[in-house]
Amino acid sequence: MALPTTFSQLYNKLLSAATKKKGERIILIIAIVSFLVHLALIFLVDFGFLKLDDPSNLLTNPIAAIYTPFSFILVYEVYLLLYYLPKSITTYIAKQYEIISLIIIRRLFKDLSNLSLSYDWFDIKYDLQFTYDLLSSVVLFFLIFQFYRQSSKRYRLESLEEQHQAGLARFIRIKKVIAAALVLVLMVLAAYTFTSWSIGEIQPSLLQGPSFENINNIFFEQFFTVLIIADVLLLLFSFFYTDEFHKVMRNSGFIISTILLRLSFSVDGLLNNLLILTALLFGLLMLVVHNQFEKQLAREEGKAAIS
Repeated sequence: MALPTTFSQLYNKLLSAATKKKGERIILIIAIVSFLVHLALIFLVDFGFLKLDDPSNLLTNPIAAIYTPFSFILVYEVYLLLYYLPKSITTYIAKQYEIISLIIIRRLFKDLSNLSLSYDWFDIKYDLQFTYDLLSSVVLFFLIFQFYRQSSKRYRLESLEEQHQAGLARFIRIKKVIAAALVLVLMVLAAYTFTSWSIGEIQPSLLQGPSFENINNIFFEQFFTVLIIADVLLLLFSFFYTDEFHKVMRNSGFIISTILLRLSFSVDGLLNNLLILTALLFGLLMLVVHNQFEKQLAREEGKAAIS
């Protein structure tokens, strides 16, 4: 299966190492500028130079200004997810976990602007959510660390993997097609969700589209829906590479993990955090069991090679 010319050109233009390096600089500049602009808007509102009927919490507390550059960092994480998709399935999944973790970190900065320091901490909604997010971010950080440790383990001998090289090359070409297609889909999705949210904020009566009650869900709720579709396609096309049971189980587990992450956007409070933690723990356990399969197969293949 040859890589279609259009997708090949798109992939080389948008997902090359040179584009990645250039994108890092651009996102860094945008993040710094957006942070300063957000701070300026907050001070203009605070000193009365900018009059708003009902200013958002994001425009009343300087700490909330950190929310904006974090949003652009998340955009770059989405790009990295697509960049690593053709290179490694486990890194691609790890990037999903990084994105959901950064969403929680970004939410922490927003929650800080709503905190009420009082003895009724556990009776106040925003204070409770801040507590859930604070604890969840630490656990997620640890789970992602363990996931990367497990994904770096290799047990199969290279000489014993040669029989899969043709299938692997075909699978990588397919992943490049999917990655290039996702670039187009996500660019359209980002433009649509941002435009819909902007119009809804300026003139709600003009828009009968999706409701963005939670600003943290903008784009990413739809983004994870697209990822589920991409993950299913990856599972199906992986059969061109291998039909080994443990790899099919691992990839199927990754799909379930992504679905749980998507479901987390539809709920609030403690359940949101529990779904996210469950998704990462499930993905990690599937990878651990997969590695044990690989370890056992490596032993058996090693014995067979010696005999």
